[in-house]
Amino acid sequence: MRYISTRGQAPALNFEDVLLAGLASDGGLYVPENLPRFTQEEIASWAGLPYHELAFRVMRPFVTGSIPDADFKKILEETYAAFSHNAIAPLRQLNGNEWVLELFHGPTLAFKDFALQLLGRLLDYVLEKRGERVVIIGATSGDTGSAAIEGCKRCDNVDIFILHPHNRVSEVQRRQMTTILGENIHNIAIEGNFDDCQEMVKASFADQGFLKGTRLVAVNSINWARIMAQIVYYFHAALQLGGPARSIAFSVPTGNFGDIFAGYLARNMGLPISQLIVATNRNDILHRFMSGNQYVKETLHATLSPSMDIMVSSNFERLLFDLHGRNGAALAGLMESFKQGGGFSVEEDRWSEARKLFDSLAVNDEQTCETIAEVFEQTGEVLDPHTAIGVKAARECRRSLDTPMVILGTAHPVKFPDAVEKAGVGKALELPAHLSDLFQREERCTVLANDLKAVQAFVSQHGNRGKPL
Repeated sequence: MRYISTRGQAPALNFEDVLLAGLASDGGLYVPENLPRFTQEEIASWAGLPYHELAFRVMRPFVTGSIPDADFKKILEETYAAFSHNAIAPLRQLNGNEWVLELFHGPTLAFKDFALQLLGRLLDYVLEKRGERVVIIGATSGDTGSAAIEGCKRCDNVDIFILHPHNRVSEVQRRQMTTILGENIHNIAIEGNFDDCQEMVKASFADQGFLKGTRLVAVNSINWARIMAQIVYYFHAALQLGGPARSIAFSVPTGNFGDIFAGYLARNMGLPISQLIVATNRNDILHRFMSGNQYVKETLHATLSPSMDIMVSSNFERLLFDLHGRNGAALAGLMESFKQGGGFSVEEDRWSEARKLFDSLAVNDEQTCETIAEVFEQTGEVLDPHTAIGVKAARECRRSLDTPMVILGTAHPVKFPDAVEKAGVGKALELPAHLSDLFQREERCTVLANDLKAVQAFVSQHGNRGKPL
């Protein structure tokens, strides 16, 4: 399996090199040169498989030539053994043909665990084989950071630096990052927003001189391994609900477009998916594109669903690449015009092509709370605000009541007590046993100005387990 850049000017790489590269050298994102495709019979034969075995069958083509089957199977078995529910991603029925896919039974109670528990183990495997040491710099709007730290904290050959916007993540999200203490773990609170953090990560990848020869690795969803792991739970959900003999619709809370892009890939790999709904909050750049062909930067707003407080969706470039016939030069020109002018529209036929599969809805905080309250009254289930946005979008945008609708339940509600309290849900939420003392644990975090050079200096000074790089 070879991987190519969306901007067409970077060398094609194998899986191992893509894992370590993150962003391509031309500023693009890596995608498979050719997507594997499974027959309906093959997909049907996977019904009833344990999650890690299904994951092996779905992901194997992506790592072929880089990781032997036996080693990959062992990595996957260890990855999903860390989850607290035997089904790994159980489905919970809300009504007759509406389901929540619970993706929060991993160690940090968010869907990011599915990819980042795997990513940490893949990095350990590849770096040990190569005898290399790397630096991870990641930006988080809430959940990626804790999942990345949890997934990579045992990696012997990794120093990890996570940037989050100061005072713009929930307390549980912050503490899940800042209470994991280790010589190789560094939390940095940036006096800015998530997009500022993400821009610093991208700038650091573009010019890695400050690392003095050490390689930089991405844990954000620009890393192909993140997307690859998320494809699996679309197959898992569909197989529970009669797929592939029937098509399934999915509503996906998303700000960075990574999680829903995994669903788009699952469909292109042969899974019958009839509709993908982009569910987002007031920061609605994706909804404005899907509903009106306007991809334009606007002011970032803080909301009750902070993981989606994103102005620029980094993974959207991967879809745009396909919409432009995988023409790297055309895509590079489009992204340059976005950089210069802050927005673009695409040709009508390309936008119409996207609309055949995608619908979208932007949901404000008031509607989010109303949905949390409504679902609790109807079912006794408490939703986190991101999942509530997914439910609201599913109910507003659904094309067919006959098609099972699966909403991706992206996080445990205990991570967002403010939203649950505002919704008036009178149910006490308790942290799971392994996090029961979270509020008593020591925190370690450095607050830095919104300044790239200051951040890079900190990384250079504190890498290599506290010894300057």
